Amino acid sequence: MPPTRILMGVIGRPHGVRGLVHVHSYTAEPADLARYNPLLDEAGRTWSLAWRGEGVAELRDGAGRAIADRTEAERLVNTKFYVERHRLPKADSEEFYLADLVGLAAHTEAGALLGQVTAVHDYGAGTSLEIARGATNPLVVPFTRAAVPHIDVAGGRLTVVPPDEIEMREVAA
Repeated sequence: MPPTRILMGVIGRPHGVRGLVHVHSYTAEPADLARYNPLLDEAGRTWSLAWRGEGVAELRDGAGRAIADRTEAERLVNTKFYVERHRLPKADSEEFYLADLVGLAAHTEAGALLGQVTAVHDYGAGTSLEIARGATNPLVVPFTRAAVPHIDVAGGRLTVVPPDEIEMREVAA
């Protein structure tokens, strides 16, 4: 996915038999997702979304055709919706988009390099950061204030204090 696109939502399971779907919105206010129509999927196709209930939406493709039935809606499960970054509000000085964390250097509190953030995950139990550490297995840490106490997007780095359960080792710079 181009770095100019920000993940804004994902299609969940179908709702009923008429082509409606559950949509998980990643906007601060979930209902605001529809304000960013048209939305883009990973293949670059455009979609428009209209809420029909809390978390339930009607989708239309780029030609304006609505999803016809449950079978068609089932094929769209896990489709991700993106918006071009320039269409989003600029983040305040103390704010950032989660996509901004990818590429930051991860350091210990003492300043030793741990690796580089390669992904931000959210599987429903909370957000986590994946940090590449050379040829070894990646380090995955919860994205909490306790585990990531300092973030300097402009400076290209963040500080990681992983929970005691996570084995850490530094990597060569």
